[in-house]
Amino acid sequence: MNKTILFGGLTPLHELFIKGAVESLGYRAKFLPTPDNQSLKVGREYCNRGMCNPTYYTVGNLIKFLKEESLKGVDVENRYTFVTVGACGPCRFGMYETEYRHALREAGFKNFRISILNQSELSSEGDFKLTPKLTWNLIKAVWLADVVRDLGYQLRPYETEKGSVDETIEESSKEIYSLLKEGAGIKELISSLKSLRRSLEKLDFNYTKVKPVVSVIGEFWAHTTEGDGNYRIHRWLEEQGAEVRPEPIAGWIDYQLFIEKEKAKRDISVKGFSLPRLKRLLAVKALSVALRGLYNLFRAPFSFRPKPLPSQKLLAELAAPYFDYFVVGGEGHLEVAKHVYSVKYKKAHMVLSVKPFGCMPSTQSDGAQVKVLSDYPNSVFISIETSGDGEVNVKSRVLMKLQEAQKVALKEFNEALNKLGLSHSQFKEVFSLREFRKPFIKLSKDYIGTSARALWGNRSKVISSSQPSFEAV
Repeated sequence: MNKTILFGGLTPLHELFIKGAVESLGYRAKFLPTPDNQSLKVGREYCNRGMCNPTYYTVGNLIKFLKEESLKGVDVENRYTFVTVGACGPCRFGMYETEYRHALREAGFKNFRISILNQSELSSEGDFKLTPKLTWNLIKAVWLADVVRDLGYQLRPYETEKGSVDETIEESSKEIYSLLKEGAGIKELISSLKSLRRSLEKLDFNYTKVKPVVSVIGEFWAHTTEGDGNYRIHRWLEEQGAEVRPEPIAGWIDYQLFIEKEKAKRDISVKGFSLPRLKRLLAVKALSVALRGLYNLFRAPFSFRPKPLPSQKLLAELAAPYFDYFVVGGEGHLEVAKHVYSVKYKKAHMVLSVKPFGCMPSTQSDGAQVKVLSDYPNSVFISIETSGDGEVNVKSRVLMKLQEAQKVALKEFNEALNKLGLSHSQFKEVFSLREFRKPFIKLSKDYIGTSARALWGNRSKVISSSQPSFEAV
């Protein structure tokens, strides 16, 4: 292919690694800038009415880029081609392909080519071909980005030198990108992750800052993007004193495989046993196990600090009283399941569900969340809609809930402190020692907040270090 492949819609880190994966097979690739509110305006100008915000943002972002390139004298229809993901079902995500083509015609780019990757069938339509090797390279890229991004969100709130974690990750990301572009194997990629760990271990962290853990869930694009499409909610929450838990893209792919597996099982149950149906079931199961194994392999260099992928079977069971997992479209049952999972298994002090204005599947989920809240009254939960405006109002609502979560986090930490018979001053004194200011100290699973987990996970050392020492006279 002589054209440069354009893509976008994820996080900058994911897009950098995906760029390397695509370039490893000889393609030229370029990821679009993160969609902003100007992209939204352009999208609304050229798209049909009644579309959801991710459509306007992503379609508008492409057209904005093409117009800017055209003004520079670039023949965009012959230089670029765009690759995006497609699907079918009740979510308007299934209409993206049609909307892209319609908007491009309206904007004067009627001959611009688009390729579609089918997320459930692992197939492609258009000039860009999804081969097994490319699929494998893309999976490695996405998994790596998920793990590194998760690690950054866990460490950044506790860094003593502002920007040090981002700077370290940025330098390491360049190396990972180069390795992906060269087609490096798993061994080389893990070696690069170990190098990142060594670099992070040179940094200093302060775990005495008690912060509420906020799980950000919701519609896929709205909870993934790190731009105007969700009011830059992840970084803003950090600025307000929270530790953010973003959702990995690997979890979405794992969900797709789970649904395919359940479909295959139902086919056998309803239509009867056949060898092709059994082969399909076994193939999906094997792929799911392999990809989850790869994810854990990339977590291992960091002492498994990046959070694991939850069991899709468990999530379906948690959602069952509220949402049938065969009601697909959008995030399906996942929004409800992740909320229950975070509360029941103590994964977050607060759950923030982000969805774009007009998202039909998320509206269904919000209806079910009412029942979840009645069953789990102690949950600190808020659902917000992003529309490109109303940012001040939305963030004001989130701040009120964040204050509740802060109180819960402080109460949890004080309980751990009281169990050990320690004062706040003793805790701060002990955690001023270098061994307690490292990025990968032991964290207990008995608590949610990182301060409480660090205290309880190292309680023996903390108690011994807080005891006064007496010298013989």
